[in-house]
Amino acid sequence: MRSKKVLLGITGGIAAYKVPELIRLLVAEHHEVAPIMTRSAHKFVTEHTLSALTSQRVRTDLWDLEAERAMGHIELAKWPDTFVVAPASANTIAKLAQGRSNDLLSTAYLATTSQVVIVPAMNQAMWLHPATQRNIAQLKQDGVCILEPEHGEQACGDIGPGRMPEPEDILSFLKTLWEKNSPPALLKNLKVLVSAGPTQERIDPVRFLSNRSSGKQGFEIARAAIDAGAEVTLVSGPVNLKSPTGVELVNVQTAAEMNSAVMTRIDQCDVFFAVAAVADFQPKQLIDHKLKRPTNSNPSNLTLELETTEDIVRAVTSKNKRPFVVGFAAETNDVLQNAREKLIRKNLDVIVVNDVSDPTIGFDSDENQVTVVFPETESELKKQSKKEIAQQVIELVADALPRSN
Repeated sequence: MRSKKVLLGITGGIAAYKVPELIRLLVAEHHEVAPIMTRSAHKFVTEHTLSALTSQRVRTDLWDLEAERAMGHIELAKWPDTFVVAPASANTIAKLAQGRSNDLLSTAYLATTSQVVIVPAMNQAMWLHPATQRNIAQLKQDGVCILEPEHGEQACGDIGPGRMPEPEDILSFLKTLWEKNSPPALLKNLKVLVSAGPTQERIDPVRFLSNRSSGKQGFEIARAAIDAGAEVTLVSGPVNLKSPTGVELVNVQTAAEMNSAVMTRIDQCDVFFAVAAVADFQPKQLIDHKLKRPTNSNPSNLTLELETTEDIVRAVTSKNKRPFVVGFAAETNDVLQNAREKLIRKNLDVIVVNDVSDPTIGFDSDENQVTVVFPETESELKKQSKKEIAQQVIELVADALPRSN
């Protein structure tokens, strides 16, 4: 199972003392955890503890402008594979069931499309109260998974249902849920090579030419291929992204380095996803010192002589024994026409194209909208997260792969 991104909501209750151990167990299995604390949660566990265990900034305030600039609450809600609220107090359960959003946790709940798991913890009388049971029933109807509280002695001395399960049991519940919801192994026993990100072509020691690319779509393709059962190698240019768990990551900087990394591995792969935005040009000559800006007293123009870089995709598709090749194209006009021409010109099996003239998709955005073009058919994938786009691209490609008898 690949690592999961877990958004962990912590509410006010004595059971919050178990949260650091739950985080430790999740992190030990290579899952990424981002904590959200309600105001009351601070009475039971500290931000410093949670931040130290997760290596993440703890989010607490919907109106924290600095945190919002780093990752807005809507982006935070879109980030996880699973949103876990543990412990979930009676007050928070009531808010979520009623759709109220007056703090960061409840706002993220309304904005997320991820699987939500709620782990209630409260006094036994509060748990058994008809109002709480109505709220739990409503959340279940809304598609939320409820990990029922355990029966036992409580901090107040009462005995009954309401204890939060132990961290080991919560982890076991999550793993069972993830295994149940894991996608089919569409690429089982296949070796997949993915290129992602930009390349940087050095002009001088401090400057370079590059294509615009965050690498997000390529990394999601690699992650989706892992989920589909493939053995994945990811060749990436300079990006600021965490490598998906389970992939072999090869970091490169220039087009020449990416070409070398791809071509030395291409004969061992079954499918090649060419997602990288490889620079088309490089300086003909590398300048070994920093170019100085012309002064007013000595104005001059700079002429930079360029040459084309190696066409990696064309080199792959020109091989006699070649893998199934999926190209990617970013276009600004005549999008489908240009994609169809590139499909033929580069001898691709499939091409995935998006319109980057739309500022809401592609590049640094977490969302995309693409058309998957085959020689005879096309499939348009609506605007959605790059994660969802990647999963659907993998499904379409898997269906198109030649099958041995």
